[in-house]
Amino acid sequence: MPPGPRPGSAPTMRDIAAEAGVSKALVSIVFRGAPGASEATRRKVFEAADRLGYRANRSASLLARTRTNQLGVVLDLHNGFHAEIVEAALTQAEAAGYHLVLGPRAAGRDERSAIEGLLEFRCEAMLLLGPTLDADELAHLAADTPVVCIGRQARGGDLDVIRSADDVGMELVVDHLVALGHRHLAHVDGGAGDIPAARRAGFERAVRRHRLVGRSVVVPGGSTEEDGRRAARSLLERTRRPTAIAAYNDRSALGVIDAVTRAGLRVPVDVSVTGFDDSPIAALATIDLTSVNQDATRLGAGAVRAALERLDEGRTTPRELTLTPALVARGTSAAAPAAP
Repeated sequence: MPPGPRPGSAPTMRDIAAEAGVSKALVSIVFRGAPGASEATRRKVFEAADRLGYRANRSASLLARTRTNQLGVVLDLHNGFHAEIVEAALTQAEAAGYHLVLGPRAAGRDERSAIEGLLEFRCEAMLLLGPTLDADELAHLAADTPVVCIGRQARGGDLDVIRSADDVGMELVVDHLVALGHRHLAHVDGGAGDIPAARRAGFERAVRRHRLVGRSVVVPGGSTEEDGRRAARSLLERTRRPTAIAAYNDRSALGVIDAVTRAGLRVPVDVSVTGFDDSPIAALATIDLTSVNQDATRLGAGAVRAALERLDEGRTTPRELTLTPALVARGTSAAAPAAP
C-alpha cells in the first residue's frame, strides 16, 4: 500500500501520485488541465486527491480550473535589487503569455503569508527571491507547485535555483581592495541565510589567500542602512580601524558611508567602502558606490524560463544555474591611506 502524507501535514502532489500509482508530473498535468493524460487517468487522480483530502479548502477549484497563466513572485518590498529582477521577469513572462502576481513580504507579512496569498490566486509556479523558508518547507511547497529559488543555493528537493556566485563576488571585492593597497579590511555581515553565508565565506577565503588573517575582521550587520551605520560605528571605535569596509549589500554600504562621514572621515580618502548588488542607487553621481553586479536581467529572465520549462515543456528534474558576477569599481574605493 503506498505511503500517505506525513502525519500532521497536508497531502501533496507527490502523495497523490503514490496513491494513484502515477508520476508526479502526470498529476501536475491533470491539475493544470494540460494535454497528455487520458480521461481514465484524470478520474483516477481526482479520486486519489479526494481520498487524501488534497488541499480541502481549495480542492474544488484546483480540480475544476483551467490554466491561469499566473506566476507568483515573493519579494522584499525594501530591496531595490529585487525590483530589478522582477522587472526582467515581467518582460520574460509577458512575452510568453504569462502574468506575474506579486506577493510582497514586509513587516507584519512574512514569506509564508505571501506564498499562501499567491496560492489562493491560483498561481501555477512560485518565484521566490532570496527565500528564507527552511529546506523542509521549500520541499513541501515544491511537492505541489513548481518552485524557482532566486539567490539561494540548492539543498536537495525538487527545486530549481538560479543565483549569482555570491562568494566569488565578495572575493572580487577583496581582490580589488588589496590591489589598492588595503591590508586592514572589514566585512559587514548580512546575518543568517545562504546569501550572507556565501558572501562571508568569499570574504574569509580571499583574506586567507592574501594572508591577511589577523588584520581583517567580520562584524555583525544586516541588510539595511541602520545595520550598516551600527556596524561602522563599532568598527570606528577600534584601536586599529579598517581602511576598507566591504558591506553586505548596497543599502548596508550607504549606512556605512553615513556613519563614516558623520565621524569626520572621508570616503574614500580615509576609508574605502564597497557594496554588493549594484542597485540603481549605486550608480547615482552623488553615491558612486563600488559594488558587485549580479545581472538582474539574467536572473529574472532565467527564473521565468525555468518555471515555464516545468509548466509547458514537461521538465521534472531540478536544475541549478549559477551566474558569475562582476565588480563595478566607482568612486567609493581608492588607494589605502598612508600609514601614520
